[in-house]
Amino acid sequence: MLVSMAMTFFFYDLETSGLNPRHDRIMQFAGQRTDMNLKPIGEPYNVLVKLNDDTLPSPEAVMVTGITPQSTQMDGYTEAEFAKLLREEIFTEDTITVGFNSVRFDDEFVRHLFWRTFNDPYEWAWQDGRSRWDLLDVIRMTRALRPDGLEWPVDSEGRSVNRLELLTKVNGIEHENAHDALADVEALIAISTLIKTHQPGLFDYLLKLRAKSEVQSLVNLENKQPFVYVSGRYDAAYEKATVAFPIAPALNKNVLVYDLRHDPTPFLDMSEKELASRVFASWEDRKKDGFVAVPVKALQYNRCPAVAPVGILNEKDGWKKIDLSLDSIKKHRDILLSRPDFAEKIRSVFEKKPEYAEESDAEAKLYDSFVPQADKIRMEAVRNGDANDLADFNPEFQDARLKDLLVHYKARNFPKSLSESEQHEWEQWRRNRLENQAGSYARSLQKLAKTADDSQSFLLQELQLWLENVTPEDDYAASDEPDFA
Repeated sequence: MLVSMAMTFFFYDLETSGLNPRHDRIMQFAGQRTDMNLKPIGEPYNVLVKLNDDTLPSPEAVMVTGITPQSTQMDGYTEAEFAKLLREEIFTEDTITVGFNSVRFDDEFVRHLFWRTFNDPYEWAWQDGRSRWDLLDVIRMTRALRPDGLEWPVDSEGRSVNRLELLTKVNGIEHENAHDALADVEALIAISTLIKTHQPGLFDYLLKLRAKSEVQSLVNLENKQPFVYVSGRYDAAYEKATVAFPIAPALNKNVLVYDLRHDPTPFLDMSEKELASRVFASWEDRKKDGFVAVPVKALQYNRCPAVAPVGILNEKDGWKKIDLSLDSIKKHRDILLSRPDFAEKIRSVFEKKPEYAEESDAEAKLYDSFVPQADKIRMEAVRNGDANDLADFNPEFQDARLKDLLVHYKARNFPKSLSESEQHEWEQWRRNRLENQAGSYARSLQKLAKTADDSQSFLLQELQLWLENVTPEDDYAASDEPDFA
C-alpha cells in the first residue's frame, strides 16, 4: 500500500547568466522546503551549476550576483547532475514549488534545463500531486486589497514598488545579500509568513488558485462575470489591480479579458488592422505621445493568476483602494455585451499574433511541439546512461530535435562519449554560438570597465579571462581586450 507524503512547499530561486531561458543558463540554485505552516523542513539547498564553455554570461548579471563562470566550474554540478538532483530530491511528490515571479522566469529556466537534459519539461510541475505557485501577484493583491499587517515600500517619487529587497527592508527582515539566491529564498519565506499570519484568508484563497480549475470556475466564457484581477500589466497607480471581464477565447484554451477601468467605446468601431497595430505595438510606439493601448490581455489559467470575485471590493473600502466604482464597471460591461462584434475582432487579432523569427537551435525549440511518446523511452535511456553507454548509443529518434540535443548533452556532461564527427559538430555549433554572443559581451565589458570599483574590476577581469579561455584561438582578437586598470 502506497503512503502519500504530506504536502510541502519548496521555495526556490535562481541566479542565471541572463534573462532568456532559451539561450541563457542557471548558475546558482537555492531552496528551502517548508511545511504548510511555512516552518522549515531540513537544511536549505544552495548549489552552483557549471556554466559550459559555449556560454558568455551577461556581464551586468555577474555584476549583480558576483557569481563568475570560473566559480561554477570549480564548485558546480553539471547540468545532468543538477537535473537529477531536482528530479530526485527537490520536485518530489506532493511538492508545491514556490517563487517570486517564478512562473514567468525561474520555472521557464527549469523547463529548458530539463529539455536539454532529456527530462520531461512539464511533469515536474503537475504529476504525482505536484503543483507550482507564484507569490509576486499574491503580494500585489495583498497590497491592493488587504494591506494591514505589513509595511509597503514606495520609490523616491512615492510610487508603489514590490521589489523583494525593499519589502524586507521596510518590514524589518534581514536581507543583507539581496540577489543571492538563498538570501532571496529566506526573504520570500519571511514575507509569506507575514501575509499568512495577518491575512490568512487571502493567503489560503490564492493558494487554491494554483489549480487551473479553480481559476476557470471564476473566469470563464460560459458564465461571464466581472472579477478582480491583479497583474503586472496593470497600472501601478492602482496597485496593479482592476476589475476585468472575459470577452473571448484565447490561444491554448485560455481567455481574453477586458479591463473595465476603461470605457470600451473608442475601440468598438476600430478595424482588426487598427486594433492589431495597438495590441502588438512596439515598446517605442507605446511611449509616443497620444498612444492609447487596447485594454485587453490574455489570462493564462496555468500561471497562478491573482483573481477574486468582485464582492471582495465591498469589504474594507476595496473600491476606493483601486479607484473604481460598481456603477462604472457595470456601464462598461454593458457596452461590451451590446457589441459582440468587438469581442470577435479581438479574438481574431490575438489569433493572428505576429510570428517571431524562427529558432534554428534545437535547444530553443522546446515549445515547437510535444515529444512523441515513443521517444520518451529513448530519452530515459539517455539520462540514465553514463559515458560508456552513450558512446555507442545511437537511438532513432522520431523527433528531429532530439538528435541535435543528444550531441550537446554528451558534450556538456560526458565529453569523452563524443565520436570524432560529433566532436566536430559540437565545436562548430559552439563556435557559432560564441560568435553570436561575443559582440554584445565585449561592449558590456568595455562599458562597465569605465565606472568599475575594485571588486567590480576583479569580476570584469574574470569575465575577460573566461572569454579568452572559451573562444577558439583563431577567433580571439587581443586588441578587443578592455582596460580594467
